Amino acid sequence: MSISRFNAVEKASNRKAVEAVTPEHKVSEYYGENVFNRKAMQKYLSKETYKALTHAIDNGTPIDREIANHVAAGMRMWALEKGVTHYTHWFQPLTDGTAEKHDAFVEHDGNGGMIEEFSGKLLVQQEPDASSFPNGGLRNTFEARGYSAWDPSSPAFIVDDTLCIPTVFIAYTGEALDYKTPLIRSIEVLGEAAKDVYRYFDEDVNKIITYLGWEQEYFLVDEDLYSARPDLSLTERTLLGHESAKNQQLDDHYFGAIPSRVQEFMKDLETECYKLGIPVKTRHNEVAPNQFELAPIYEECNLANDHNQLLMSVMKRVSRRHNFRVLLHEKPFNGVNGSGKHCNWSMGTDKGVNLFSPGKDREDNLRFITFVVNTIMAVYKYNALLKASIASATNAHRLGANEAPPAIISTFLGTQISEILDKFENSSIEDAIEVDDKKGLHLGFGQIPELLLDNTDRNRTSPFAFTGNRFEFRAPGSSVNCGSAMLALNSAVAYQLQQFKKDVEALQAEGKSKEVAIFKVLKAYIKESKPIRFDGNGYSDEWKEEAAKRGLDCQNSVPLQYDAYLKPESIEMFTSTGVLTQKELEARNEVKWEVYIKKVQIEARVLGDLSLNHIIPVAVRYQSVLLDNIAKLKETFGDDPEFRDMSEEPRRLVRKIAGHICAVTKKVDEMVEARKKANRLTDMREKAIAYHDSVAPYLDEIRDHIDDLELMVDNQMWPLPKYRELLFIR
Repeated sequence: MSISRFNAVEKASNRKAVEAVTPEHKVSEYYGENVFNRKAMQKYLSKETYKALTHAIDNGTPIDREIANHVAAGMRMWALEKGVTHYTHWFQPLTDGTAEKHDAFVEHDGNGGMIEEFSGKLLVQQEPDASSFPNGGLRNTFEARGYSAWDPSSPAFIVDDTLCIPTVFIAYTGEALDYKTPLIRSIEVLGEAAKDVYRYFDEDVNKIITYLGWEQEYFLVDEDLYSARPDLSLTERTLLGHESAKNQQLDDHYFGAIPSRVQEFMKDLETECYKLGIPVKTRHNEVAPNQFELAPIYEECNLANDHNQLLMSVMKRVSRRHNFRVLLHEKPFNGVNGSGKHCNWSMGTDKGVNLFSPGKDREDNLRFITFVVNTIMAVYKYNALLKASIASATNAHRLGANEAPPAIISTFLGTQISEILDKFENSSIEDAIEVDDKKGLHLGFGQIPELLLDNTDRNRTSPFAFTGNRFEFRAPGSSVNCGSAMLALNSAVAYQLQQFKKDVEALQAEGKSKEVAIFKVLKAYIKESKPIRFDGNGYSDEWKEEAAKRGLDCQNSVPLQYDAYLKPESIEMFTSTGVLTQKELEARNEVKWEVYIKKVQIEARVLGDLSLNHIIPVAVRYQSVLLDNIAKLKETFGDDPEFRDMSEEPRRLVRKIAGHICAVTKKVDEMVEARKKANRLTDMREKAIAYHDSVAPYLDEIRDHIDDLELMVDNQMWPLPKYRELLFIR
């Protein structure tokens, strides 16, 4: 064993858990203390400013510069009292991370000194350098100007000594360079489309709110062991490593007792989250060793997405206090489950009505069916787009395995909802619908039960499952920005609801009553969208064949999956809803292809380095030890007939090691050549396809040989921590 590895293992096994900093008070007493929330606004803003700001937040109306100046003054006073010295516009570029540029609260006072200053102009808008952020060709590299603009609907917060102001990020020419801008657009257009349809059933609605509840899965690994693995440090996944004899096969980690060191980390993390207004609620062990999950109470979609982005940053910072590293990669370890980010999505009115919960009368239940069916219809029409929205080089390692949904989008409804829709489809309008002027609408096949929670089992293989009063989009990866999937889903459902309204109005224009028109349109939608409904085992080969027969998208190549964004129907949907222009869509695809290339490129370079500079030298050294042993056996026993038997095993091992050494060296050379050939391509899509088809396969092929070598080479000589050390926290 190398000295560095020995030290890493020794420190990891002997390290004492770091005690979490947990306040002595109840959570309710310090929740949101580092957030400029409505409680802080009331204290630091005048009544007029508070009223104007909250009205703008609640109704999506603009804030004038005078109000912005008053808000900035109050925000500055609040921040300074908390010891803040800097401020930043906190935004979400197309990197799946966040970005910030810190400026101090200082200006010259005119007398050779300084004063703390923060104006409405600085609050509302900044100009961070946009040249080095992914833009997909929207701008030249020498054009640096870009703007970040305040998003009042997501409250400012404090991290360390910095006031963080959530913002959108756009190019000098106006195109979105982030996830937040189109996400907000999609939320607004969905709210309007859903409100128009909801008014068929209840005129008393002012606003439809989109909700998101994410579930964040992650791995923890000892920091010293992490540092001793260049592949983990540079790619967040193990590019080589033989499976541990024991991993998750006993199912003893899932929902098991949380290790004490991990629990201290979780307590510390939760405290930080509560101070930042992130309403985390659930924590537990996941299936794989060292894998855990954290989930919050649901929030409005834009704020929930901000909180998930913030959480990932907080997790990384807090983990280091406890001598851990958080791994958010979708598949950091072979042979055990990977990590996802389940997105629980729903809509509700400003009066508290969940659009995906049935009501107490038949008209409410027709409303329920209307929104469920339109959602299913949107998923059916745009199943390829939804898959593209969660596709990545890292998530490709997870999707399709027996731990995550397959790379085919389908929806699971459960027995009861499926039966209701089937009855709806097969009923004649005359038999199934009756209109009473006094009592309203009646459905002839009976009333949907008032309570639908837990009336059916869950299907863990479904990418998009109905789970009682919401849909759970289970396909997003653990490291991604939820905004990518949510803006695609919101936009698709909004566009579908707009189409539903047009179809109903067209029948009304023919003289059909509103109720009959709604029934006829829903009946047609249920029949048309039937191919997307699947309640069986999504892991089976039979389903893959069946899905292809149904016309669902079964593309497995990530670069080709991105083509779904540029299909005519996708462009029409995004542009007509105003969420993304064609130019923005084309630019985002360029970014996606480029990121895919770089991810595979980095992994290939790291694996090549590990192979040639770490593994091969050690394998050759051990091979020399064996050859020396053979020579000494011959020297000792000479022509003794038993010598051949004694030396046969070392000889066989030498031959096997030599074979693997040659294979690794040969395949690394071939991989380098494949990379060079791909790099000569100028078209980003073609280059990404080349990396997928010609470079990525070598990663598994090289790994197979190295993992075999790990079982042959002396454990004391092997240069990297093994899975049995990485996967079990001591």
